[in-house]
Amino acid sequence: MQNKLGNPKETIEILNKYHFVFQKKYGQNFLIDTHVLDKIIKAAGITGDDMVLEVGPGIGTLTQYLCEAAREVIAVEIDKNLVPILKDTLSSYDNITIINEDILKVDINRLVQEKNNNKPIKIVANLPYYITTPIIMGLFEAHVPVDNVTVMVQKEVADRMQSGPGSKDYGALSLAVQYYAEPYIAANVPPNCFMPRPKVGSAVIRLNLHSAKPVKVKDEKLMFRLIRASFNQRRKTLVNGLHNGQDLNLSKETIAEAVKELQVSPTIRGEALTLEQFARLSDIIYDKIHS
Repeated sequence: MQNKLGNPKETIEILNKYHFVFQKKYGQNFLIDTHVLDKIIKAAGITGDDMVLEVGPGIGTLTQYLCEAAREVIAVEIDKNLVPILKDTLSSYDNITIINEDILKVDINRLVQEKNNNKPIKIVANLPYYITTPIIMGLFEAHVPVDNVTVMVQKEVADRMQSGPGSKDYGALSLAVQYYAEPYIAANVPPNCFMPRPKVGSAVIRLNLHSAKPVKVKDEKLMFRLIRASFNQRRKTLVNGLHNGQDLNLSKETIAEAVKELQVSPTIRGEALTLEQFARLSDIIYDKIHS
């Protein structure tokens, strides 16, 4: 029986055995706290009926816990140097598939169809900062059948995901996450729970996907283009921010008319608008473009 990972001693032994060198470009930080691992499994609500997709399994620390809790685990790891380690640390489990690939290039919808009859899966990940947003948005925008996404991210990113209008953390990521899911922070995780030790704190956040979107909008892509443009220059007024939006190509007159129809101040900033107001603004502009 393979030794369970999740503590510094076992982790160091495995790293030394394979002469593993941390790759800075992949933002690798391995968990070395069993209490946090238990919290992630609990937060994700994993049962023996579940298929779980794990992004970035590392040396298999969390993967071992997932294999014991779930029916089937698919672990996608970008670093080829970790594959032989994973085959070692997970050798006791027959419900694991390791895929050595960039998660952004994996056809997850096909995986869900083949392995889970298109029923919703659960996604668990310990994500480096630089790739958090592309991965989460990629999953949402591909409309993968997902029950929930439970991820370890930088604390400030977790705060951003659940913040509301007017706060300094509120931005395009907040609105995008809240359009697709309901976020809540399940645990805060200090730097000493990782090897190597990161400079900042982390948090486990669970994103419960909405069965129905909280707002209806005529053109989802247009709404997100408006949101991105309004936060790209967040100190500018909403009208100026949208007018400067490179992929919008809207006249200042059209934008000003739309903001007036939204019945908000002409000098309002994008950071003051709710998701509902962005959806309404998007529909007003959509109608103007197509009239």
